[in-house]
Amino acid sequence: MPIFSDELLCFSPSLPRRKKMACKARADMAKLLPVISFFLGAALTAALVFFSATMDVNRRISELASWGNGDEVKPFAELAELLKNASMEDKTVIVTSINQAYAAPGSLLDLFLESFRLGEGTAPLLNHVLIVAVDPGALATCRSVHRHCYLLPSDGAVDYSAEKFYMSKEYLEMMWARNRFQQTILELGFNFLFTDIDIMWLRNPMRHIAITSDIAIASDYFNGDPDSLRNHPNGGFLFVRSANRTVEFYRQWRMLRGEFPPRTNEQVILEKRQAALSRRLGVRMQFLDTKHCGGFCQLSGDLRRVATMHANCCTGLDNKVHDLRSVLKDWRNFTAAAPADRRLVRWTKPGKCIR
Repeated sequence: MPIFSDELLCFSPSLPRRKKMACKARADMAKLLPVISFFLGAALTAALVFFSATMDVNRRISELASWGNGDEVKPFAELAELLKNASMEDKTVIVTSINQAYAAPGSLLDLFLESFRLGEGTAPLLNHVLIVAVDPGALATCRSVHRHCYLLPSDGAVDYSAEKFYMSKEYLEMMWARNRFQQTILELGFNFLFTDIDIMWLRNPMRHIAITSDIAIASDYFNGDPDSLRNHPNGGFLFVRSANRTVEFYRQWRMLRGEFPPRTNEQVILEKRQAALSRRLGVRMQFLDTKHCGGFCQLSGDLRRVATMHANCCTGLDNKVHDLRSVLKDWRNFTAAAPADRRLVRWTKPGKCIR
């Protein structure tokens, strides 16, 4: 209460004018002190969070490379810097991957980026997209059209630049390399939303991911229950929150590869073991409704609700490109229609992918 007492004294008739002004100045300063203290405290907290985050990333890089030499630290340091630059406030990064075939003019990369520009409120999300190139040619193309690009380190044993046919040996190796890379992102302390390059972003899908989910994954065929571990997962659209339990989830997932036939992909193994893994590690999995995060397997009927459209249930690069062009054409028709008529707009049946 002393502030209010000083204010009363300042207005005493017997107090000289000069002393009144000095008294009033002290009272005003006393009022400002709590505000100044608040902002100083907030600034100090922000600084501590920043330095803590920086030290945490540096510590994680050291842990990841502790077994190697200095040259092996560089890829992790570069990746950590790119993730930091591309991340949202909550340390989430949107990640996709390309090879030279997908990055060719008029191919999937062009369609992917175009979808963000055409979508409702999705253009700003491009600032948070990290494109991972699996070959130098794809990296060069990426850098000519996008801000955040990273070359995935490779031992050169497999040439990833050409189209990889579904379930071929090289395709499987590429998928398992992607799986290990996703674990590295988690180990560096970042959440990621991985999206295949053949997914069109028409609205922000993150609003459909529950804050309590450790993992949110698309489904080829959604059974109506987001918590049901009987859903069929599709790792082409996958959100994972960085935590010790999700890192361990990935480690054990990859270890299971040896228990299955050599030509088994990571998605099949996840479908068969997701229930046991999630229960054992306390990982909450959410399966995304195809009404919002849909694909060619189970088309979303209402364009007013769809967020993403995936060229799943489809093989062949040319087939995907053809039918995804139709998706963007349908979307343009939808956005050009009068609001009252938008409910009448429907997807064109994927003519090359599904016959």
